[in-house]
Amino acid sequence: MRRISATVCAILAVATAGCTSSTLGRPVAVPADGIEPTFPAPRPPRTTPAPPPSAAPAPAPGPAPGADVLTPENGYVFIETKSGRTRCQLTAAEVGCETQFVDPPDVAGLPATGVRLSADGELSWVVGNLGAIPAVTLDYRTYRAEGWTIEAGESGTRFTNDETGRGMVVAVEGVETF
Repeated sequence: MRRISATVCAILAVATAGCTSSTLGRPVAVPADGIEPTFPAPRPPRTTPAPPPSAAPAPAPGPAPGADVLTPENGYVFIETKSGRTRCQLTAAEVGCETQFVDPPDVAGLPATGVRLSADGELSWVVGNLGAIPAVTLDYRTYRAEGWTIEAGESGTRFTNDETGRGMVVAVEGVETF
């Protein structure tokens, strides 16, 4: 009986080995100097533009009445701050942003270029680049997208999950969670 149990355990261990949300190892930058390519990178045009400032917001339930609603493409909403210094992607499950932080923490020996926040408030720093996303440039006002309220301002962009109330404020100076 022990032999069958050991075999079953071995099969389960192999089958679930690829079921993690992180990858072990050390990222290697190309070129080797570790400098990310400059952005804004050329982006494909977005088929759904951001609502103009004079447009009447669509009535929607939730904690941000009067906010402009951003339409997702394939479950994602891509945004860029008015300054062009921060870009983010939102899904119902999380918000991920990239910017050139003033004093970023190290991630596996490299400076973080992004931050990710789950709907339940779990924050993680990342090294990477969102690539050529079809981002909508935000003005300084309130938006809603995929269950998140986005308050864009000159001092940073605040993301609040409408269901959990958890969120973060992202600015080049750093990230503050709540």
